[in-house]
Parts: sequence; C-alpha cells; structure tokens
Amino acid sequence: MKKIVFYVLILVILTFIIPAFFTRVSAQGKLVYGQQIEKDLDLQEQLANQNQEQEIPDNQNQEQEMLDNQNQDKTLLNIDLTSYDYKNYNTIKLLHAKTNTIEEIPLDEYLYGVVSAEMPADFELEALKAQAIVARTYTIYKIMQNQSKHGDAHICDDSSCCQAWITKQDRLEKWDEDKREENWNKIVLAVNETKGKIITYEGKPINAFFHSNSGGATEAPVNVWGGSGYPYLQTVETSGEEGYEQYSSELELSKDEFISKMKAKYSDFVIDFGEENCIQILEYTTGGRIKTIKIGNHNLSGVEVRTIFSLKSANFTIEIDEKIKFKVKGYGHGVGLSQTGSDCLAKQGYGCEEIIKHFYTGVEVVDF
Repeated sequence: MKKIVFYVLILVILTFIIPAFFTRVSAQGKLVYGQQIEKDLDLQEQLANQNQEQEIPDNQNQEQEMLDNQNQDKTLLNIDLTSYDYKNYNTIKLLHAKTNTIEEIPLDEYLYGVVSAEMPADFELEALKAQAIVARTYTIYKIMQNQSKHGDAHICDDSSCCQAWITKQDRLEKWDEDKREENWNKIVLAVNETKGKIITYEGKPINAFFHSNSGGATEAPVNVWGGSGYPYLQTVETSGEEGYEQYSSELELSKDEFISKMKAKYSDFVIDFGEENCIQILEYTTGGRIKTIKIGNHNLSGVEVRTIFSLKSANFTIEIDEKIKFKVKGYGHGVGLSQTGSDCLAKQGYGCEEIIKHFYTGVEVVDF
C-alpha cells in the first residue's frame, strides 16, 4: 500500500510540478529578453537622438550659409545684372545718322552712350543722375510721340534732331587713359542708380528738353519754337553758371562777312552801318534772350539770328566798330534742364530729383 502511495506522488510530481517550474523559468527568460530589447531600443533611440541633436547645428549652418550665399548673389545681381522692365521699351531701335543703319540696343545701355556724350563725366554724380533721368524720359517721350519719324527706328543719334550718342569704345578713346575706367563707371552708376525713373506731368512722360548752359535763366519754348508751349517748361533762374566755359562766347565778323551771311538768307538785305539804329533790339524774351531785332531792312527773331550766324545762344549783344562783334551768353536753346546749372545745384547739395524739379515746373519723378 505504501509503495502505491509513493508511486502516485512521483507521478504527480512528474506530471504537474516539474512542468510548472520550467514554464516559470521560460516566462522569466522571455520577460528578461523583452526588457533587454526595449532597453536596446531605448539606447538606440537615445543615440539616434543624440546624433540628430549633433547634426542640427550643422544643418542650420548649411542653411544659413545657403541663405548668405543667396543674399550675396541677390546683392551682386542688384548691382550688376538686374534689368528694369520697361514694357514695350526694353529695347530701342537706334538710327545711326551717318551710316543710315539701325541698331537694336537695351534702353539703359543706350543711355550710357547718351549721358557720356551729353554731359562731362567730371560733373557731380547727382547732375549725371539728373541727366540720365532726363535722357530716359526724353527717349520714351520721343518714341511715344514720333513713331514714324525715323522709319523703322525709334530715335536717332543726331543731337540736332534727338540726342547725342556715342559708342563706349569711341567715348573711352576721347578720355585721358588714366581717367577712362573711372569716368565710364561713373556714367554707368548714374544710369543704373536711376534705373526705371522718368519725369511725368499729370501722369504722362514730359518732353524733357535740355541744353548746355542757360546763361543764368532758362527759356519758355514758345519763344524758341513758337506754339502754345508746355506748362512744365517755364523760365527759371540758376546762379553760378557764369563759372563754366559754356557761359560766354564771342564772334567777330567783317562787315562784308556780316552782309554776306544776311544776304544768303534774305537776298534783298541792305544795311547802312552809318545809321545810328541800323541794328536795334526791339524786344526781349522772359528768359532775357532777344525776341525781336531789327537788322537793316529786316526784323528777325533772336533764334533766327542765332541760326544765320551760328551763335551758341539767342542771348547776345552786337557791337559795331570796324568789325561786327557778337557777345553771347549761354549755350543752347535754353529750354528745360541746364547741364551746367545742374552741376551748380549738385555742388550746392541738391539731389537729382531736386535738380529736375528746379528746371521742370510741377513735375514728378516716378518709376516707369
């Protein structure tokens, strides 16, 4: 009986207790392994996070460097490479009067040639900038108003018709070698710093006349070309222009030369130099130029006399002695901006837009 009980106990142990023991150990082993995996994953995540945290400053530096480079590129573009959108006037067709050929050229590049031909490079930068704005306005106005004047071209390089213009190469050759780079860069700067700027009156581009030296006061266009004139082109005074070589000039002719030039215009011309009033000024313009003058048996305008005798201005006096002497003040027609007057104002601290508003009444300088 005792043996039977003993065998039963052994059977119970083998059947229930030993399997339970191994099951617990296996469960514990699985639990420990699971915890280790989680710990390893935590460690890998921490390491990854640490690596990521270490890389962030590098990415930021790269992004900052990229932004810096982009900003630097933008700065360079703004200085050298940007072009203004002039809509229908980005490229102009320039007629070369001497060769009767047409060249297509970007507007502001064309203006480099105009400003360098029209104004001395040693003038003040603000005067050159004013000239650039005036030349740009004049160009756009001419294209708008004279679409068929030059055939397929927009404008010509004849200063007696439109504006003077010169190639870069020809301009450089006319300057002293040690001044070429400095002068050209100054011209380019004047044009580029005023890129897109034009002058308007009541919202429209003006007919921006300009001349070399006003002789102290500009002229209303009605006294030069007749017509009704322009409200923004009035007589204004500018002091200081007498300090420029363009301010005064003289022409001396023999009496026979004088008569010959008059007869070339008026075949019936006669004059008695023995008469006290054989030459008499009858009327002056608001700008101080001769409006009407009696010469022998003809009354002429001051502008006509200027043309006949190739005078630099219609602001003149005539002296009669053994010879006939013209003493002339100013250079050019006198309408609009005076170039030497601009330089005077710039030396007094005027900015380019202030200079423009001095010579053109009631205008605005705007982006085209």
